[in-house]
Amino acid sequence: MPKAYGTSVPASISVLTRNRDFRNLFTADLIGLGADWFVMIPLLTLLPRLTGTGVWGALVLAADTGVTALLLPYTGTVADRLDRRRILIAADLSMAACALALLLVRTASTAWVALVAVGAIAVAKAYFAPAAQAALPNVVDPEDLTAANALSGSAWGTMLVIGASLGGIASEAFGPYPCFVAACALLCLSAFQVGRVRRPLQAAREETPARPFAAVAEALRYIRGNSRVASLVTVKSAVGLGNGVLTLFPVLAVTLGAGPMGTGLLFAARGLGALIGPIVLRRVLTHRSWLLPGLALSMSAYGLAYIGVSLVTWFPLALVGVVLAHLGAGGNWMMSNFVLQAEVPDALRGRVFATDFMLATLSVAASQLAVGAFIDHTNPRLLLAACGAVTVLYSAGWSALTLRRPSPATSPAD
Repeated sequence: MPKAYGTSVPASISVLTRNRDFRNLFTADLIGLGADWFVMIPLLTLLPRLTGTGVWGALVLAADTGVTALLLPYTGTVADRLDRRRILIAADLSMAACALALLLVRTASTAWVALVAVGAIAVAKAYFAPAAQAALPNVVDPEDLTAANALSGSAWGTMLVIGASLGGIASEAFGPYPCFVAACALLCLSAFQVGRVRRPLQAAREETPARPFAAVAEALRYIRGNSRVASLVTVKSAVGLGNGVLTLFPVLAVTLGAGPMGTGLLFAARGLGALIGPIVLRRVLTHRSWLLPGLALSMSAYGLAYIGVSLVTWFPLALVGVVLAHLGAGGNWMMSNFVLQAEVPDALRGRVFATDFMLATLSVAASQLAVGAFIDHTNPRLLLAACGAVTVLYSAGWSALTLRRPSPATSPAD
């Protein structure tokens, strides 16, 4: 693994200002992520109003993650076989068209359109995510990879704060349908920014990649034969299995007297935690021996924070708990991504990230479906505590299996 260079806020700003290709790719990611939340927040408040139940919201969230997970083994292979720039542009434009389809969701009898549209958006995301992650090391110099990862890791949180907040405000002020049109326009802008990237988004291939299923099998053999990589592609599942809490946000907001705006604020708090997590925990990247203990602590912090949220009765304190939970989750995501990018060869990187995303998103979908099955007839506080407890238990099991292995050689920075 190459030496991890120290990351600071000035270093992160420096790579953003110096490297035009990274700046274009990064801003495309920001815009697309913001558009995603301009769709989801209004939709999650619209569906309960139309249908009178929280089940449709749970189904939409599960489709958003589950469909992506099912496709990732194939789409990760595509990211290693085809032009990643074209993949990203096509995915953005497909999502833009699906956002417009949400204008048809007008009554309880058309709620199924939302499920189909979100499922189609999830298909596009399945192509976008591994291609974008695999492309990142190709648009920055090796010494800038740590700083670029800190920024990239904060992108999702940044636009969740902005997108969720503005999505909630815009939905309350103008209704959900103008938000869907705005999301379409933002996704078109994201595609434009990807088109401005000039560096190749993958290394030149000396041989034709294997056929998709053979290529997936090759990546799985690589993961199975590398215990360190295997531990890293299972680490995000801890937070994923607790992500049923997202289904509870609209109910929690009402329970604590915050109303529809509270749903947007809870998602924004989630984003704020994910934003500051990579910044707070970036120091871990320069100390290789800290990575596995840091991952274990970040998982536990997420679960314990949501157990705390289940006990509070004051909405601002619930927001603080959500921020703390996703500070741990954001750092967890950033740390595992950094090590995978550095250790996995470029020819396999898309498929390994696809496996990583698949395991994470399948665990999220399972958690959201489980919560959705109980949401209409179980105390939401009990469900929140259960989600947090599942993550804590997973963290304990992962730590017992992983931390007992001999640590890899440390760098001089240790």
